[in-house]
Amino acid sequence: MGFGFYILFVFVVIPLTVVLGVIWLLTHNRIYGTMIAIVWLLIIGLVLFVLTANFFTAPKSITKEDIYGEYVIDRDKYPGYQADWQYNHFRFEITKDNAFVFHETDKDKITKTYTGTVSFRESNVAPRITLHVDLPRNHIIENEPTLYRKAFSFYYVFKSPKFGNVFFTKGKWKPFEY
Repeated sequence: MGFGFYILFVFVVIPLTVVLGVIWLLTHNRIYGTMIAIVWLLIIGLVLFVLTANFFTAPKSITKEDIYGEYVIDRDKYPGYQADWQYNHFRFEITKDNAFVFHETDKDKITKTYTGTVSFRESNVAPRITLHVDLPRNHIIENEPTLYRKAFSFYYVFKSPKFGNVFFTKGKWKPFEY
């Protein structure tokens, strides 16, 4: 909750509750008790709404364990022929022993593999990876891909001089025809 919420609470809700409570005690009129209940139900409803909205929209907290695994081209970011082609030609894996394995493929057949290591830079939000892959290497492989977090997932963006942004999401490669 923001600072404005606390100001509103301290300078409006509490004094309003006190005033309505005193009037209710002096007059014994039920309308003032009902007003107090409505004000507090609105406050509680607002707090519950904000907490629920925050749960469904706040970026996922990511650990090193979350980063380990297989990655494929995310065909949902910019769907179409190019994303489908990239999906069938590029994928990589980050192993628990901090190895980086990038595959050039022709659908399910691996045609070339580039290997290297991964190091982690701890940040206040999520661990950032730095890739150490010897030259020559595929144009997609970038030393520090950008990590983007969503509410329930995350993805990496590599900047390729040939393709522009290349989006990878965690998942197993599955064959499909395009």
